[in-house]
Amino acid sequence: MSTKKVCIVGGGCAAVATAFELTQPERNGEFEVTIYQQGWRLGGKGASGRALPSQRIEEHGLHLWMGFYENAFGMMRACYEELGRNPETCPLATWDQAFKPDNYVGVTEDLGDGWANWMALFPPASGNPGDPLKTADPFSIPAYLTRCVLLLRTLITSVQDRVPQAEVKGGSDLVGAVTALARSTARGVLAEPLKSAERLASYGQLAIGVVIAEALDILRRIFDRRPQAWRPDDDLHAAQSLLTKLSVVIHSQIEQLTAGDPELRRVWEIADVVLAIIRGILRDGLIFNPRGFDAIDDLDWREWLRLHGASELSVNSAFVRASYDLLFAYEDGDINRPRLAAGQALRGALRMFFTYRGALFWKMQAGMGDIVFAPFYEVLKRRGVKFEFFHRLEDLKLDGSGKLVEQAVFNVQAKIKRGLNYEPLVNVKGLPSWPAEPDYTQLTGGDKLKKTGWDAESRWDEHSAGTRKLKIGKDFDFLVLAVGLGEVPNVAAALIEASPPWRRMVEEVKTVATQAFQIWMDKPVSELGWSKPSPNISGYVEPFDTWADMPQLIAIEDWGVDPKAIAYFCSVLPDSEIPTSNNTLSSARERVKENAIRFLNQDVAHFWPGAVREDGFDWSLLSGADASSDGQDRFSSQFWTANINPTDRYILSLPGSLKYRISPLDQHFDNVTVAGDWTRCGHQAGCVEAAVMSGRLAAHAMSLYPPLEEIVGYDHP
Repeated sequence: MSTKKVCIVGGGCAAVATAFELTQPERNGEFEVTIYQQGWRLGGKGASGRALPSQRIEEHGLHLWMGFYENAFGMMRACYEELGRNPETCPLATWDQAFKPDNYVGVTEDLGDGWANWMALFPPASGNPGDPLKTADPFSIPAYLTRCVLLLRTLITSVQDRVPQAEVKGGSDLVGAVTALARSTARGVLAEPLKSAERLASYGQLAIGVVIAEALDILRRIFDRRPQAWRPDDDLHAAQSLLTKLSVVIHSQIEQLTAGDPELRRVWEIADVVLAIIRGILRDGLIFNPRGFDAIDDLDWREWLRLHGASELSVNSAFVRASYDLLFAYEDGDINRPRLAAGQALRGALRMFFTYRGALFWKMQAGMGDIVFAPFYEVLKRRGVKFEFFHRLEDLKLDGSGKLVEQAVFNVQAKIKRGLNYEPLVNVKGLPSWPAEPDYTQLTGGDKLKKTGWDAESRWDEHSAGTRKLKIGKDFDFLVLAVGLGEVPNVAAALIEASPPWRRMVEEVKTVATQAFQIWMDKPVSELGWSKPSPNISGYVEPFDTWADMPQLIAIEDWGVDPKAIAYFCSVLPDSEIPTSNNTLSSARERVKENAIRFLNQDVAHFWPGAVREDGFDWSLLSGADASSDGQDRFSSQFWTANINPTDRYILSLPGSLKYRISPLDQHFDNVTVAGDWTRCGHQAGCVEAAVMSGRLAAHAMSLYPPLEEIVGYDHP
């Protein structure tokens, strides 16, 4: 069997996932893999670097892993096991040392006259992400409906004794609907609800909580049945009628609570959203639709919830807004244009809250480069994967048939000194890590490059040390395009012209720029006025709607005198704020710096009242600043980034756009596949899990491995 040469362009999660699968030991060396990467480090949007002198971690933004990332965690765990680090000499030697569960999630809420924080503790779930699944199909829509009903019952019973004892609008109608449905169900396959129905008819308004609980129990019994056993003309019609009346009651509760207890109101808002989800799934026939949740992707998430009865208060709640913030779901970065495909939003919400294992969130205990990409680099290199750093793809050329890529043209950004192989990692307290800048001592003319301010990761830096042309048959047999979607039009013009699906994809699937900053402080946030658990909190005011407390990173940095707090902030960066000058990246970074300073002066007091004086932020709190600097000039010692490079822009899941994504399994060209969170992979959202799923699909496209059934969630409804 001849070895097949694979050229992978890009170094993010999708690229390394593809390489990891193609070089599994059971492949017996079938593939010879080379990764071509611009600049000096792997990571893509997940790249991080260690900056001297403190070896502080500098990220592209905030990265949290979710407890439903089955593919990503499964691969990560396999990587750490194969790496076999010695825990006596290397910190974070195992996956469960590198990732720690984090069960607290928060949102901020605009009350009109101020902001309020709401922190929720999600209980630990059994198992860990990446464990073998116990059932063949854990993601069925009926199973989700059952979980929704159980959640509703938990929410409502938890607050029922605190509900005002006023007349509840729609209560009598609900009793009648419960009775009717119970009788209908009893005539089918269930007998117990009939006795309850007869009792409920006499309760009326006196026990509306009991009525709600009984209604939910009947719904659960229906959803627990196999769909083949359902009677759509009876069960589903009656269930929808019951849900409509249940919503009237819940809306009545919300109205009574709006001006009262905010905690109660939030619970009812979530209950209202969950009811709309159940009703929408039933009304839209998603259980029986072969497209599953994709069938509603032309609608916006809020639009779909409204369509199925969610109140305006619930639709505009902090809970719903957080789903937009989480996915940077603002077209062109404009916060006045929130847009998120309903099907993917629904899929993501159900996976996030109902299928997490261990914890809702998992926090990396160092930078993503340290935790994810250094281990993958070491394992892949050990397997024989070659890495060609400082190679930026410029063009893909098709042969005369228009079906084969016959040449890949790279700009060689820098040359390695003769006789050397570039060694990219540095050691920080025993942990292999990526530096925040190239090792110029390994580069030809490195001193000059450093003095000129060369930026190897900027699309606008045109420095070149030469051109390299890879040819089909000689240098590669297959090519995997694993760059960010924003870069595809720059490097694949011939493919876009030759293929209508590719052309529609780059026209319809959009990206958004993001901005982030990190600060290190000499006081813990608890001394600055934050009294709640260490948060990951979103939904706050722009320009930085999300804050994560990151104290776990202090021990793995190397300050000498450690800071007491590390805070990460991030959000979208509106396209309207991105300068179009020749010095685009520098100007955009200056804009982010201005945004961060203004945010600290004007807005951070909500989180840290003790960090703000009468004239604004207390800049003396910042660690690492030059002793001679004063006031807001001290911010120059911190870290901020404008993610406007085409490869850095975040992929959006806009309504009506997901059907235009291409899949790694599509065969538009005979020797090319794609990989990235921008592809159609079963989870159409910008996240690590989608990237890994896509990479695994790309490997399958070339080798039929891994089997599709092993790619968890690929066939998700």
